[in-house]
Amino acid sequence: MKIITWNVNGLRAVERKGELEKLLKKERPDILLLQEIKGKPEQFSKWLTENKEYQQFYHSAEKPGYAGTGVWLDKKFADSLKDIEFKTTVPKAPNMDEGRVTHLTFKLKRINYDILSIYFPNGGKSDQAWKEKLIFFDRVLDYMNKLRKQGHRVIVGGDMNVAHTELDLKRAKENDGNIGFHPDERAWLDKVMNDGWIDIWRKKNPEITDVYSWWNVYTRARDRNVGWRIDYFLIDKKTYKNAEEIEYLTEQLGSDHCPLKLEVKI
Repeated sequence: MKIITWNVNGLRAVERKGELEKLLKKERPDILLLQEIKGKPEQFSKWLTENKEYQQFYHSAEKPGYAGTGVWLDKKFADSLKDIEFKTTVPKAPNMDEGRVTHLTFKLKRINYDILSIYFPNGGKSDQAWKEKLIFFDRVLDYMNKLRKQGHRVIVGGDMNVAHTELDLKRAKENDGNIGFHPDERAWLDKVMNDGWIDIWRKKNPEITDVYSWWNVYTRARDRNVGWRIDYFLIDKKTYKNAEEIEYLTEQLGSDHCPLKLEVKI
């Protein structure tokens, strides 16, 4: 099962640039997780809503041109699945009106899978936004743990808007304490790991530096690879043994984020 997660920073824009089609032709993922779609289905082209090769589901923000998530499911892959369902909430989490979660569930060979596309809040707008970000983090972890307790295989992908350690951003000292590299955010990821979840890429690449998933457009930071690794796949320990290839597709353009590809043996 090949899954790709990508913060597209505007689905219509990345389609218009031809970069989404380029990614699909090259990688042909079974499941594509999207964040920051910035639009509603009625604003999208037929290729984005009635694709011949993919089932498409979107969770749009109520605010126009903002946030939102989605999942594309390859139709041929879907033929091998049972009980396919799309959900759009994490219980008691704030910011649900911003379309921050799209949850795909299905059954494959009697195993229940939960694949979540999540766009975590930035938290930098105000003190209230910061508090809501931390609450959102905790509610997501509670939900992950709940699904795992039910015996499900859980894979969470998306833009988590936090770099975990100094290895995960270019200028750690300059950003220490800033939103995105704040001790409280990093402590949440510590808690995630302590609860038995795994940051797949870092687990397989424990000492690798200078691999990032987001770059500031305004400073042309991508040209100098001054970036942050803030897009992740998280997986439980039981499922981790089936995680095979994982790679940041840093050559893929079209957004200020690059996609992250994961292959899981099923």
